[in-house]
Order: sequence, then C-alpha cells, then structure tokens
Amino acid sequence: MSLARNVDLLRRLPKMDGLRFAGFGRSADLSSPLQEVTDFGDNPGNLRMFAFVPEQLQKPRALVVVLHGCGQTAAVYDLGAGWSTLAKHYGFALLMPEQQRINNGNTCFNWFNPEDTARDGGEARSIREMIAHMAGAHRIDPRRIFITGLSAGGGMTSVMLATYPEVFAAGAVIAGLPYGIASSLREALDGMFNSPARPARELGDFVRRATDHRGPWPRVSVWHGSADRTVNPGNANEIVKQWLDLHDLPDAPMAETVVDGHPRQAWWNKDGETLVESYAITDMAHGTPLGLADNDQRYGMEGAFLIEAGISSSYHIAKFFGLTGWIADAAKAEAKPAAAPKPALSPAPHLARSIRKAVAAQPTDAKREKSRSFDLGQIITRALTAAGLMK
Repeated sequence: MSLARNVDLLRRLPKMDGLRFAGFGRSADLSSPLQEVTDFGDNPGNLRMFAFVPEQLQKPRALVVVLHGCGQTAAVYDLGAGWSTLAKHYGFALLMPEQQRINNGNTCFNWFNPEDTARDGGEARSIREMIAHMAGAHRIDPRRIFITGLSAGGGMTSVMLATYPEVFAAGAVIAGLPYGIASSLREALDGMFNSPARPARELGDFVRRATDHRGPWPRVSVWHGSADRTVNPGNANEIVKQWLDLHDLPDAPMAETVVDGHPRQAWWNKDGETLVESYAITDMAHGTPLGLADNDQRYGMEGAFLIEAGISSSYHIAKFFGLTGWIADAAKAEAKPAAAPKPALSPAPHLARSIRKAVAAQPTDAKREKSRSFDLGQIITRALTAAGLMK
C-alpha cells in the first residue's frame, strides 16, 4: 500500500465501521464506574482524566494506567477490556486518561508528535501529572505503578515507559509500536504499515536518549495479533528487541510455551523474574484479545477492536503486573473476622452435682403421691440447663 493511500485511509477513518463508537460509547459512558477528575495538575496535552478506586485495596496499594485506542473513549475501552472489573476484583486503583477530538480527529493519542512524546511535554506530561495526583490522593506505593494501552494507546504506553522509566514497575503494549521510531505522520504511517526492522542497539538508544535514567528498567509484556492489518505485527518484534537491549538480554527466548492456544515467549533475569514476554495471538486482527481467564471469569465484552480470541489479555497483563494474588471477597472476610467461638464446656466437673440438685428438688414421697409428677426427663433437662449445656 502506498503512502498516499495510507494518508487517504487516515482521512477516512471516522467513516469506517471499525471506528464507529457513537452508540456503544454513549451506553458505556452512562454505565461506566469511571469518575472524571478535573483538577489534577498541569495539563499541557489537554487530556481528560478518569479514574476508578474500589473500596477494598490490596496492600501495598497499586495503580494501573490504561490508555484506549483510536476512536474510543476511556469508558468504551474499560467496558470492552474489563479493567474496572479487574480493579474491583483484585483491589487496585485504575487511571484512564482520555484523548479529546480537538487534539486528534480520531481521538488517538499522539504517540509520534515530538511535543507530546518528550519527557515533561505535552500528552506525556499530562499523563504523568495524573499519575502523581492518583499516587498522592490514594497513597499508591511508588513501586507498584503499571501502564498498558491498545494501538495508539500502546504507542503512548511505549512513550511513557521510555520517558518516565523510573515511574513504572512494568508495562504492557497491545498492538502498539516501539518508542522513537516516528516524529511525524509520515514516519508514523511507515511504522504502522511497514514496520521496518532496526538494530536492537538503535532501538535501545531511542529510549536511553529520552532521559538520564540508566536502570533498572520496567518489565514489559507485548501483545499483537498475527493477522493485524492496521499495525504491522512486526512492531511486536521491534518492541521486544528494544527492551531486550535495555535489559541486556539475549535475542533467543528463554522459554517458548503455549497459553490458551497462543504462543508465548519469555526472557528472565538471574533471579527467575520475567523481564520481557511476548504473545502472538494467532489469526487475530487489530485489537485487544478477550477470553476466559484462568479463574474462569470473563473480563470485558466484544466490540470494535475488542476481539474474542480465547485468551484474556487484561487478566494475563494484571497477572504479569503481580496483581492477581489478592481477591476483594477474601479481603472483606479478613476485614471482618468471625467472632471467636465460645469454649466448649465440659460437663464432667459439675454435671453430677446438677443432677443431684435436680433430684433433690423433686417432691417428697407424700407430695409425689399427690402430684405423680416424678419425671426423669425433667431431671436431666434441669441438670443440663444448670450445667450450661442447654438453654
């Protein structure tokens, strides 16, 4: 496909079925648990901030930042990918920045604009300000901040990991692109459709030049559909190469497995901690993979760019972040411990005395003749009551 045709495609994107979100978006916004936050700090990128904080939070407290794709809103992507459901179930705070149409006609994050992709500038700075607000307002552990995104949101996830690597413990890029490969629309289109291969060192240097940070680097999970015709699947390989170079890991994967029917590659450090992983979702087009999670729960629902693939990417990403070992229901049970049971009373020391007292309380022979009320069951009942074994 020529560059001219690619540019024409972008011009027509709002009219394409794949980016029609009007009805779906309105219903998602109406039912969304996300709440808008307006006073969060500097906002040079002119983004909107939405958040969800469940009543029960795991300790230490964690935050996940989620960036939607083109044509979507925060609420639409949350409904589709199920992040607020995961946040409630596993007890972590959720931040979902939202692009505005005034900044990008297709509501894509501007992952390729130099003014939005540099540290302390534009959209990157706005997202960083939102994170700082959430961390302060909800006492988030600074070692437990994570980020993920789809498509242009995936590209912006790469931006945030590169420009603020000290902020994030880990990130996950879904159908996105590596940091630094584009600084114009022309370069962005070339990266999206052609994904030219670059040396790993060059890709790593893009990130190293973004800040003075020299490690440790965030852990990274990469997801991409093998049949993606919107963002070339070769971009997944380029993202992996970029972060392998930063982590000083070999090209060859240390493990190759199949998860829910899809191949996964992994690289880890000497302590056995996975630093980079990559999922190739077989025969899937452009979007976020959905499916049944390991806990037999289904997070999210199908929609535009939200594709049933037999694997729950949101769940596996939360697991990669280390967030799935805690469940809200268990936390509530622990918060309200059951009252300690009363110790069982042993009848041996005083049951005999109680029976003797009950017998003594019976009428004399003369009275018994009159009342004919001698009742062994009554005696036992009184004895057990006196012993505290019957009420």
